[in-house]
Amino acid sequence: MSPCLRGEEDFPTLPGIKPRMSLPAANPATPHQHSFKVHKGRRVVHRHHHMSTLGVVVLIVAIAWALIVLLQPAPKYHLAQTPDGSVDSDEFARQLEAITDTKLQRAGPIDVLANGDNFYKAELEAIHSAKSNINLEAYIFHRGRVAQQFLDALAERARAGVQVRVVVDALGSFSTPKGYFKPLTDAGGKMEWYHPVRWNNWTRVNNRTHREMLIVDGEVGFIGGAGIDDQWLFPQKKLPPWRDTVCRVRGEAVEGLQSVFLENWLNSSGEILAGAEYFPLPPQNGNARALVIDSTPSFGGSTRAHILYQALIRSAKKSIYITTPYFLPDSSIRGEMLRAIKDRKVDIKIIAPGRKSDHAMTRNSSRALYGDLLQAGANIFEYTPTMIHAKIMIVDGLWAVVGSTNFDNRSFGINDEVNLAARDPGLAARLTSDFENDLTQSRRVTYQDWKRRPLWERVFESVGWFFQRQQ
Repeated sequence: MSPCLRGEEDFPTLPGIKPRMSLPAANPATPHQHSFKVHKGRRVVHRHHHMSTLGVVVLIVAIAWALIVLLQPAPKYHLAQTPDGSVDSDEFARQLEAITDTKLQRAGPIDVLANGDNFYKAELEAIHSAKSNINLEAYIFHRGRVAQQFLDALAERARAGVQVRVVVDALGSFSTPKGYFKPLTDAGGKMEWYHPVRWNNWTRVNNRTHREMLIVDGEVGFIGGAGIDDQWLFPQKKLPPWRDTVCRVRGEAVEGLQSVFLENWLNSSGEILAGAEYFPLPPQNGNARALVIDSTPSFGGSTRAHILYQALIRSAKKSIYITTPYFLPDSSIRGEMLRAIKDRKVDIKIIAPGRKSDHAMTRNSSRALYGDLLQAGANIFEYTPTMIHAKIMIVDGLWAVVGSTNFDNRSFGINDEVNLAARDPGLAARLTSDFENDLTQSRRVTYQDWKRRPLWERVFESVGWFFQRQQ
């Protein structure tokens, strides 16, 4: 008999002394009853042990994946040589076509629509006049008064028989449930999430579509950095609406925008768009020549957006004016800027957000990078009235770039972006006029100001460095 099952008679006793404990005698009919309980308990312990081990393994894998995503190296870009020809030459344009894998297309006129009261009005008018199809891609489509106006307009056109397709980034618009789009889908429109967070696509969860564009009837397109949100039209927390710019495009370049939309619509829905209603024969008028840059990171992290910006900065001879909501240029872009100032005496002016930025940590990380640029002679200004969200670069008063790309690591190596790079002195002049007006509402940051920034700001800069690739 097992010692653990010994009964009272099994314990020897001395005369006059009672045993301190007694166990019930083993029942011959159930000789393993207590043993079964012990083994059952061991099974529970083992199960808990296995579950705890599994939890630890899952946690380690999740942390490792997060660190890989956060710290994965980006390509160290450098141009083997400056593209041949001056920026106003056909040879330069031809080489820019080749290295960005796109083609110059006629565009015109290109209208600059400054701020939400202008670009939302123009976009809604285009939607209301749609006869065949409407395609909209957005990183931000947040519930509110502006979103409701767009949803009502899109649903009305869908009920009228217009083909309406909307693709929205699943994380950029995480707070908007899919049910919000039910009036549109009930009317016959289609809506899809880009890269929804699911167990079977977790490896792509960090790749987002940051594009903001609208194409109507394949004839008119809108491109910029503004999404669908009240902050671009109505005051928020006593702050004026955000400062932003969207461009309206006609001509051949609209085909390029439509093709870019087709890519992520295919990724999200599995549907390939084709037909003359989506790609009508474009008019041949328009003096501007424009490249529509479809930027999606390669497996190694390279993007055409980075190539475009680096080539234009490298080729500038006179001036580079940049407006960006998030100024976090990597070492490759900063190196090109420093060489432009030191070697070619290029006038570089940059407008970034001031204290009313929507991302304090990103702003602090951005300010940490001002030093060498300021010391070299760059002029950096911070916009004071509200958040500035325009994404514009003007080179030598000739080339103008508008679109969704920020001067940061996410735009240059992680997100899907779209830009219009136009060789158009008229467009460049209009954008330069707006830039100069924004300068009058901005505070210049000097090198001495930068050196005197407070200790707490430097601490936040250090914390932000770790997350800089994701900003």
